[in-house]
Formats: sequence, C-alpha cells, structure tokens
Amino acid sequence: MKLRTTDDGKAKFDPPVFYSATGILMLLVAFAVIFPERATEFFKALQADIVDYMGWYYVLIVAILLVTVVVIGLSRFGDIKLGAEHEKPEYGFWSWLAMLFSAGIGIGLLFFGVAEPVMHYMNPPDALPGTVDAAREAMVLSIFHWGFHVWAIFAGVALILGYFSYRHNLPLTLRSALYPMIGEKIHGPIGHAVDVFAIVSTVCGVATTLGFGVLQMNAGLNHLFGVPVGEITQVILIVVTTALATASVVVGLDAGIKRLSQLNMGLAALLCLTILVLGSTVFLLMALVQNIGSYLSVLVDRTFNLYAYKPTDWIGGWTIFYWGWCLSWSPFVGLFIARISRGRTIREFTIGTLLMPTLITIVWLTVFGNSSIRMIADEGLQSLADIIQKDQSLALFQFLEQFPFSEALSLLAIVLVVIFFITSADSGAMVMNMLASHGRDDTPAWQRIFWAAIIGVVAIALLLAGGLASLQTAAITSALPFSLILLAAIYGLIKALRTDTAKRDSQSAPVAPVSARNPVTWERRLKNLITLPSLEEVRGYIDDVGEPALRRFASEMEKSGFITRVEVDNHVAQLLVLQGDEVDFVYSIHPKAHLKPNATNLDAELDDNYDDGSPDKYFRAEVHLSEGGQDYDVMGWTPDQLLTDILNQYERHLQFLHSLR
Repeated sequence: MKLRTTDDGKAKFDPPVFYSATGILMLLVAFAVIFPERATEFFKALQADIVDYMGWYYVLIVAILLVTVVVIGLSRFGDIKLGAEHEKPEYGFWSWLAMLFSAGIGIGLLFFGVAEPVMHYMNPPDALPGTVDAAREAMVLSIFHWGFHVWAIFAGVALILGYFSYRHNLPLTLRSALYPMIGEKIHGPIGHAVDVFAIVSTVCGVATTLGFGVLQMNAGLNHLFGVPVGEITQVILIVVTTALATASVVVGLDAGIKRLSQLNMGLAALLCLTILVLGSTVFLLMALVQNIGSYLSVLVDRTFNLYAYKPTDWIGGWTIFYWGWCLSWSPFVGLFIARISRGRTIREFTIGTLLMPTLITIVWLTVFGNSSIRMIADEGLQSLADIIQKDQSLALFQFLEQFPFSEALSLLAIVLVVIFFITSADSGAMVMNMLASHGRDDTPAWQRIFWAAIIGVVAIALLLAGGLASLQTAAITSALPFSLILLAAIYGLIKALRTDTAKRDSQSAPVAPVSARNPVTWERRLKNLITLPSLEEVRGYIDDVGEPALRRFASEMEKSGFITRVEVDNHVAQLLVLQGDEVDFVYSIHPKAHLKPNATNLDAELDDNYDDGSPDKYFRAEVHLSEGGQDYDVMGWTPDQLLTDILNQYERHLQFLHSLR
C-alpha cells in the first residue's frame, strides 16, 4: 500500500479513500439539500421496509454481538492482550473510561435521560399509561436501550479492530477486520471500499447528531438567557462547536480529547450527584437497586422480543431504530475505542466497555428518569410530560427547573452538552482522518482540520435545507450492509483467537533459563540473578553475543533452504525465519528497563531506550517473540546457551504450526 507521504508536513493519506469518501459525501449532501422532501421520503420508505422485513435481523445481529463479546471476554480468550504480551495500557482506567463514554453515548444520555423514561411512561408497549406498571416498564426499557446491547455493538467492532491492528500489525481501519477472509486483498479495492463506507457513515452520524444537538443547545440558551430560537443562532452554535472541536483535534488525543473527556465526566458526575442529593435520595437509591434487578431479570426476554404475537409500531420506532443507529455509529465509536485500548487484555476490555458504562448508564437514568416520572405521577407535574411530548430538547431544562439553583444547574447542563458535542466531533474527525490515512494518526494538522470542518459544513447545509432527518435515516439504513461485514469479521476474529490460543498453548511449558545441554554452575546462575546491569552493559551484550548468535542460527537455516533475516535497530536484535504461507518465526532480544528492588522512586519512568542515569533502574536482555515479550532475561548467557534457547522456541513454533494443519 502506497501512502501519499512527505517529510514537510504535506498530505499523508490514501488517495482512493480520501477522494472517494469526499466525493460520495458531497453527492449525498447535495441530494439531501437540493431534494430534501424527496430524500426524506426515500429514506423513510427505506427505513420502514427495513423495520417491516428486516427487524428480526437487526435484533438477532445485536444479540449475536452481545453473546460473542461476553463469551470471548469470559473465556480463556480473555487473557489475550490487544497488543504485544509485554505492552501496558496506554491510558489509566478512569481516563480510558471517560474517553470511551464521552465518544460513545454520553451525549445521548444527556438528551434522553429525562425524555425517554417519561415517553415510555406516557406510552408504554405492555402496560396502561401513567400506572405503576408503566413506570417500572419505562425504566426497564430505557436501561435496555442504553445498556449492554449498545455497548456490545461498540465493543464488538472495537475488539475486532484493536485485535487485528495491535496483535497482527494491520492498519487501524475497518478494512483490517476482513483480513482473515481476504488476506492481503484488504490493501486493494475491497479495503478501500470498506474504509470509504466507514467514513461516509461516520460523517452522516456525527453531522446529524451535531445538527440535532444544537437544537438542544439553542433550547437551553433560550430557556436560560432568552437567546432566540432560529437558524441563525443554530448555525452560530455549529460554527463555535466545530471550531472548538477543531482546536481539540489539532492539539492531539492526550491534550485535547482526553482532558475534555475527564472534564466531561467530572461535570456529569457533579450534576448527577446534585440531583440525587436535592431530590428524593432514599427513593432513588431504592429505585436504583430495583432497576438493576428488573433489567437483569428481563434481559433475555427483551433481547429477542419482536412482538410477533402482538404486532406494534413501538418496536420499530424505538428498539430497532436504536440498534440501527448504534450499528451505523459503530465504525466511528468502535475505531475510537480501539485506538485508546491498546495494551489491555480482552477481559479487561470487555469489563470496561460493557459492565462499567452500563452501570453508569443505570445510575444516570435512575436519577433523572425516576425523578421525572415521580414528579409527574406523585407531584402532579403534568406540564413536564406535555413539554417532553411536544419538544424533547426542552426536557432536561424543564426538569431542572423543579430544583433549587435551577439556573446554575441549567447552565451546567448547557456546558455539558457543548463539551459532549465537542468530544464527539473531535473524536469523529480523528477517526475519519485515520480511516482516510491507512490508520495513521501522525498526519499534518490540515488533514484533521479538514475532517472537522466537513462535519460542521455538512451539519449547517443540512440544517438550513431541512435534510438532517433524511441523512439520519440514511445512516441508520447503512447499518444493514455493515452488519454483513460485521458477521464476517466476528467469524474471522474467533478463528484468529483460536489460532492465537493454540500458539500460547504450544508455549505453555516454562522456558528454562539454563539449557540441559549447557549447564551453568550455581555461582554463575547466582551472579546472573543478583547483577543489575546498566543499559550500556545490556546493549553491549546484545551487540557482542546476541546478534552473532542470531546470525549463526540464521546461517544454519539458510543452508537448509530457509529464507531468514537478522536486523539490528537501536540495539534490538531480531531474527526472522520465513515459513512460506504459514506464520513466520520471530525471535528478538530487547533491552528492558526495570526498577531495582531497593528503588526509592517507585514512579520512575521505565524508558527502555535511553539511560537517564537514574539510580533506581536496571536493565535486562529480554526475549520477544511475534506476540510480544516473554518476560525472561538472557543477559550473561553464553552463545551456545542462547542458541539452544532459540532452538527451543523454534521447536515450539513448529509445534504450533503443526497444531494448525
């Protein structure tokens, strides 16, 4: 794959993906702008057909995703890392959780946290409106639509992309999910088409959400400050939000999205805690426990309930609509979650992307949903229900009016809405840039600005032309072809995980630091254990002993007709033995930093490549295979001992290949 790259900060992208995606977006937007009514009618009819004829399929595909993610996480596959064996998570748990939540459904919960429970309470599918049963059902349905299933969709895509990218060194783009099925063809037209599809879907989703989101911002500003509701105000809001998102995406993931996400989660927690304290605290705590139990008790039934024996339009307007919307968003959210999840085990990843967000969701919906239903049912605040049924964008602000310090709470809510939209827009721009650049995120600033601007321009054009609804519906219908790609990718993931596990099993026997053919005296073994070498000593050993041993092994292999390569880069020596169409053998020796047993600074940065003279560090010469570090030290071994270890690892590799045949 040839990338357009330069050394002077100019473009770094895949031309077929970049130009094709941009062209399709322009045509799609032009259709929605020039013929808004026809576009709306076409996409609504298409959506209605999908609900009528393919609703069962949407329900089934989401159920498959949920079961797959849970089973993989709980099985022995869960021990496999999204990355090399020696890698550690790039981000701390809470920073990681904040980012995946902010880019995922945080803004949706802010918009629907009050509105959806009330709407289900007023119009439940299986109970009488306005009754106690309707209240229970409203909470279960709201949690069901924002709980495990939504996050299983995002987590499934993220797991596929993260595994193949970090474990098999493929580009972090949607095309990599097809590698087990089509191999190197992912770098051709098929791969280009998949990434173009992902970009178009992402722009449609983020732009329409931004367009609809400014309606809530506008409603809040009008409610609080009397700012007029209208297109001029909404265009200004889109421009401001897009500009802030552009600034965030330009400064990078750590300085922009990470900090904004942390701020977001902190402010959201403050708002939620305030409502809990100022509201009916004991009732809400009781409702929280009961909601968890009710949700878990109906999880299987609700997952597969299509109302086949009691047909209703409700499921098409809610459940299937949600599943389609989340599937259409999953290329964007899934790729972003994969980008920030490197170094975590699949089990950690599953817990973090399924359990924790669902728990946060249940708390949020309980505090806001149960409080609003209680206001209507017990306090007679029918006006809240009337306003929500008329304009959902006012739901949160009308709800906050019922509490002390309502103006401050509403202002906090507006700030949250803005920041949530900024994090969605800048993470969306980052993802689109990576999709158009073969997974790279080291592109020049103008490319990231371009995609952030595209989101804003599309949102403004469609808002003014009245085409937001049609593009939103188009994004939802795109979930149908994407789900087919997803099914194939799930099969490929399970196949690859089984292969990975077979290799781990073939290497389950401990690697002995001393070969039986080359015994070492106990004095020498003790010296190896208690000596704490410097970086220069380890580098010297790799250069003087490690590299020559690898070359001797390679030379013997070449005599038997094998193709080998020995490479040294920054004192890391690596041997590669090509195995034809099978998995190649990799054996390398790396300098690896560790803290001394008596280290005084336990937070010292363990830099493997540069010796900063820290008295708290020492280095080991550690063996790495293709799947990462093996966590044992060969420093001080003789050439024959090292060669015997290479041979042992190669024998295990051959056993692994044999198990696959």
